[in-house]
Amino acid sequence: MTEPLASHQPNLQPPGAQHSDWIDRWQRVARRIRVPLGFLAAALYVFDLWRRAPSPGAVAWSLALVLPGLWLRAYASGYVRKNRELTVTGPYAYTRNPLYLGSMLIAAGFALALLSWPVAVVLAVGFTIIYVPVIASEERFLRSAFPGFDSYCQRVPRLIPRPMPAKPFSPESLPYGDEGVTGTAAGSFSFTLYNQHREYNAAMGAALLYLCLLFLQPALEAIRHGAR
Repeated sequence: MTEPLASHQPNLQPPGAQHSDWIDRWQRVARRIRVPLGFLAAALYVFDLWRRAPSPGAVAWSLALVLPGLWLRAYASGYVRKNRELTVTGPYAYTRNPLYLGSMLIAAGFALALLSWPVAVVLAVGFTIIYVPVIASEERFLRSAFPGFDSYCQRVPRLIPRPMPAKPFSPESLPYGDEGVTGTAAGSFSFTLYNQHREYNAAMGAALLYLCLLFLQPALEAIRHGAR
């Protein structure tokens, strides 16, 4: 029995192509599952909270991370015009990914509030396997779409903010292309953009988790005593 002809054909893919394809596939998967995984992490958080009461001191200290994280996400959402402009003003003059940095601060704050190593490990692994490829994918799109992106990367760090904002861009990255696409987003904070991105959902989710931190255990204790 003869083998299929295709099995005798040489591998025409360049070295590293299969590895690159695998990365591309995982980046697409990561973009799709990051929101569902966020809900799964929240469910795990509530389950761990159901098992034991949090420390009031830890809950109070968590605000030092959660509140700045919420503020940073809200602030960034009022500047960014996704897939339309390369935003380099506001918080984007300090870090290229203020939204993700804000999410990390919020997640770290809630892990601190519960003092749970399992939750902290799950959050850290989740951010690593989800947001690292998502950031890489987004940067590849921005590099192909906006000629000023490489210059922006040289001035502004990927995640850890620089102490002072980067200076305004030169005309090299100003409007290009068609259909109203521009190279940089300038101006002040826009509540319209904030509402369009529905960033208030982050504040609502944080408020619900804090309500669970404060009242879930007392409510469960009341139910147990009432059942006796």
